[in-house]
Amino acid sequence: MLSDETVAVIGAGNIGRAVIGGMIRSQRIESDQVIATRRTQAALDAMADEFPGLLTTTNNVDAVRNASIILLTIKPQSRSEVITEIREHVSRSALVVSVLAGVTTERLQMAFGSEQPVVRVMPNTPALVDEGATAITGGAFTTDEHVDTVRHMFEAVGQVVETRESLLDAVTGLSGSGPAYVYMFIEALTDAGVQQGLSRDIAARLAAQTVYGAAKLVLETGKHPAILRDEVTTPGGTAIAAVSELESRGLRTTIINAVNTATERSKALNEE
Repeated sequence: MLSDETVAVIGAGNIGRAVIGGMIRSQRIESDQVIATRRTQAALDAMADEFPGLLTTTNNVDAVRNASIILLTIKPQSRSEVITEIREHVSRSALVVSVLAGVTTERLQMAFGSEQPVVRVMPNTPALVDEGATAITGGAFTTDEHVDTVRHMFEAVGQVVETRESLLDAVTGLSGSGPAYVYMFIEALTDAGVQQGLSRDIAARLAAQTVYGAAKLVLETGKHPAILRDEVTTPGGTAIAAVSELESRGLRTTIINAVNTATERSKALNEE
């Protein structure tokens, strides 16, 4: 699906590098069909070493001139500067793929000043290890083929779902920001293990593997998390005692409120 495409990755930081690596490793595209941009030459040199044949440049205009797909992995606050720089050099038929949190396809189309096909994407950082969770939605001028192309790109780094654009801010609050919540949970589990006498190395390995294994069990069994939790909580046992403590401290409500807060922040980014 990408064999005839030229992909420009603008601002190839963690997410951009992850998608580049996923597409190349899965043989969805050849290295020399991808051009990546960063502000620093050293970062580009490191990517070129990691992915032999990858094209790199510090010049965004040079990158987009002949690109059929333009992947914007810049920060939302940089969009006006970058789009103003490149829009006169972007083919009207080029597919723009945006990972900018909170920025709607309509706002991006207005910025490009044309009926530009735009697909909005919300991935997360586990894409770096090909275990990302990505949601995609097409803009007013995209076709099913455009959306399928983007799905193919991001399936190289994890699982992909398609949703309505009105729900993408909620996706940002849940899975886009979600790794930060999970890292805090792993860190807390690790500290608790250390407090109980485990070495930090052992506690960290056990905590991370526990979270990874529990998530994998949810995905592979298809069971509701509450059912899996009940299978762990034997009557009068340790797990039910701990669950009772977590409930009394409001863990569930705290997480729900965190997702709500991140969702509202994502909505606000569209206006900045």
